[in-house]
Amino acid sequence: MSAARPVVESAMDPAGDFPLENLPYGSARRRGTDEPWRLFAAIGDQALDLGASVEAGLLASSGSACQEALRAPLLNPLMALGSSAWMSARRAIQSALTVGASRLGSDAALRSRLLVPRGDLELRVPAAIGDYTDFYCSIHHATNVGSMFRPDQPLLPNYKHLPIGYHGRASSIVIDGTPVRRPFGQIVPVDGQPPIFGPSRLLDYEMELGFFVGTGNEQGTRVAISDAAPRIFGFVLVNDWSARDVQKWEYQPLGPFNAKNFATTISPWVVTTEALEPFRLARVSRGESDPPLLPYLETPRPLLHEIQVEVLLRTQAMRERHTPAHGVSLGTTADLYWSFDQMLAHHTSTGCNLQPGDLIASGTISGATKESRGCMLERTWRGQEPLELPGGEKRAFIQDGDEVILRAWAQREGSARIGFGECSGVVLPARDLGR
Repeated sequence: MSAARPVVESAMDPAGDFPLENLPYGSARRRGTDEPWRLFAAIGDQALDLGASVEAGLLASSGSACQEALRAPLLNPLMALGSSAWMSARRAIQSALTVGASRLGSDAALRSRLLVPRGDLELRVPAAIGDYTDFYCSIHHATNVGSMFRPDQPLLPNYKHLPIGYHGRASSIVIDGTPVRRPFGQIVPVDGQPPIFGPSRLLDYEMELGFFVGTGNEQGTRVAISDAAPRIFGFVLVNDWSARDVQKWEYQPLGPFNAKNFATTISPWVVTTEALEPFRLARVSRGESDPPLLPYLETPRPLLHEIQVEVLLRTQAMRERHTPAHGVSLGTTADLYWSFDQMLAHHTSTGCNLQPGDLIASGTISGATKESRGCMLERTWRGQEPLELPGGEKRAFIQDGDEVILRAWAQREGSARIGFGECSGVVLPARDLGR
């Protein structure tokens, strides 16, 4: 853990999400104003205005290209500069926020101008997301779901050979705190009967981690597995909301469509790959009897970190009683079967061109225990084992008024705790068009 002292006292809280070693990026403006959107770096309970810091000369050591990118309203220009520039920007920001390393520590008026309480900020999706892809990288999740619908063959033959994914909908990605409207869709309430059209009855969340692509590749080219990790800019929490009854009816033969296109919630602060380096895992867990990887997916040092992921649920009745959110599951990314660099390399293996700001998610993160299952479909086993909540309520799936909260953090002896903040959303009732 660094001995440097941050200019923000709250950043020294060992249980906090945003110490000096983290400094995640976000796009924000002061709440209730029409100020232009700017980039910020979170530290403790404050956030540093990066554009204003450039104008004050605090980030000159990052170089002219970085400074220009840090004055942008979104992260795409910085993402496009590549990993060397990301490191330079991060070092400059850390220096500016370290006591004795810049005048920010001794100039109270400058601190007042450049540091904003995070609670006073309105945040938005931090990058222009051109495309969104969701993978299926938890073997426990894939096996659990497969056993529900294909008990004779829970895991399909291709699963251990390549990372499975589908193309999601970038236009419906929303930021933490955005309400989510229950979707309509075709559903089959009774197996073997014709479908009806109505509100989803089996609304679910999915606990995921996603990464933003930094430098992309030209169409028709591939990214080698050795070059994949340096192209990953940083990570956010992802809740891939899912209408399970719609999904069950529509997913064959082409996979998810309307069941997942209505909303995907992400956390607002992008935790950089560099901040997570102390928590990097040496290998991805594969069984001794698993098939060998094809060479384009072989990676001697996979980009996968040990990050704890948590899901909490708070019903409308719980909020009215001021009851704290109830923990639903606690898992870890160490249980993922495929690493993030393998996802990126496989995604480009056909010559698909990724671009700065594209979002790629892990799929539901689930473990071997019931308590580590990362969605309600698994946690309640298709609703057959409802969760019991404080106050006597039960949940098989998500109901109107429920708030789903995702949290994540990396923590290890000798390293500062790196947190992700929250990724939350309250479910609103379906909106009937009257026909």
